[in-house]
Amino acid sequence: MKVTIHPSNLSGTIQANASKSSMQRACAAALLTKGKTVLNNPGHSNDDKAAIGIIKALGAWVEMADGELKVESGGVNPILDSINCDESGLSIRMFTPIVALSDKEITINGSGSLIKRPMDFFDEILPQLDVKIKSNKGKLPIVIQGPLQPKNIEMDGSLSSQFLTGLLMAYAAAGAKTVSIKVKDLKSKPYIDLTLDVMKQFGMRVPENKNYEEFIFNYNDSSQNPPLGGGGAYTVEGDWSGGAFLLVAGAIAGPITVRGLDMMSTQADKVIVDALIKANAGIAIEAKGIKLHPAPMTAFDFDATDCPDLFPPLVALAAYCKGKTTIKGVSRLVHKESNRAVTLQDEFDIMGVQIDIEDDIMIVHGGDVVKGADVHSHHDHRIAMACAVAALKANDMTVIDEAQAVNKSYPDFYEHLKMLGADVSLDNKFKIS
Repeated sequence: MKVTIHPSNLSGTIQANASKSSMQRACAAALLTKGKTVLNNPGHSNDDKAAIGIIKALGAWVEMADGELKVESGGVNPILDSINCDESGLSIRMFTPIVALSDKEITINGSGSLIKRPMDFFDEILPQLDVKIKSNKGKLPIVIQGPLQPKNIEMDGSLSSQFLTGLLMAYAAAGAKTVSIKVKDLKSKPYIDLTLDVMKQFGMRVPENKNYEEFIFNYNDSSQNPPLGGGGAYTVEGDWSGGAFLLVAGAIAGPITVRGLDMMSTQADKVIVDALIKANAGIAIEAKGIKLHPAPMTAFDFDATDCPDLFPPLVALAAYCKGKTTIKGVSRLVHKESNRAVTLQDEFDIMGVQIDIEDDIMIVHGGDVVKGADVHSHHDHRIAMACAVAALKANDMTVIDEAQAVNKSYPDFYEHLKMLGADVSLDNKFKIS
């Protein structure tokens, strides 16, 4: 699908989409929390749909009605011999240890770029937990058979915190006692905060967090949360990852107000607010939402090591900031839907924005004219959105090929831009979602 975006002025108020990070964790917790759970403000991105499909395959009853997702579960009781994670990196990394709670042999599949992503972690860790595993040389498909037995382990957290998320949930559901998970060089710590927060809200047993270096399960301590029980109701948070694009769009082409983003959230990407402030963007945080308006912006320095998903909106922002913006954390971008550092460099070069990469640093030369151009998403949702936001004040129209990539996380993205007044046109051969 191709989307054409003409230079536009934005105005109005928009509600942020549901967070797939919150939604997918809630689906996993609802599966593991025996009883009935209602998820309010459920997401409907492709990754969210993958998570729903997985918990159904693992035995949960699921119904969408009146804007709520109702889940009833008796725990992990697979009704199928395979699950499909589609292209969701969080789903494969979080649900694999959860699948391993079952004594049935289950095949775990995926599609698109997920097939190429390394999963050696499971080959190394799961056998230590008495789980049988067969993989395709560290890649999908993976065949596993449990049941997983919680034990003292040490793991590398430098590739992704999502592996730890799955283990924490699986250990809690397996009733882990007097064991710990030691972690070296954990990245994206705020995402672990989100995991622990979801576990707590669902009444799951939450381990003691020792400075993100060790997570101790010790349920002889009376201060621990009660055992698994009915999950009640959980409201999926607004998405700071998708909201970051709206906030940058407002700073470039507003004024707009974005609602539904919780400043107290544990989501890593809420630090986009810090980046906007550093760039001297026109931003005001009010009780009813975050207001953005265009203002002369200047280059800034930012460490995105713990929030690598912010690189695309940060690059779109930096393109309109006078001077050289430096963004740290390039090493976190290799195993995404695309090699994001290279993809951003290539596509923004087409739009007249020079990007240099020096080791772990990305340097964006901003403040010059952004050119309207024909660009490609490389099947990466965040690349498509970054190009779309940068196009809002380009000197000519921009055409984004494979623009439907946004369905992975934010299927309403183009519609939301249109609601804010952007001149966006889609070819008629495809639906957005």
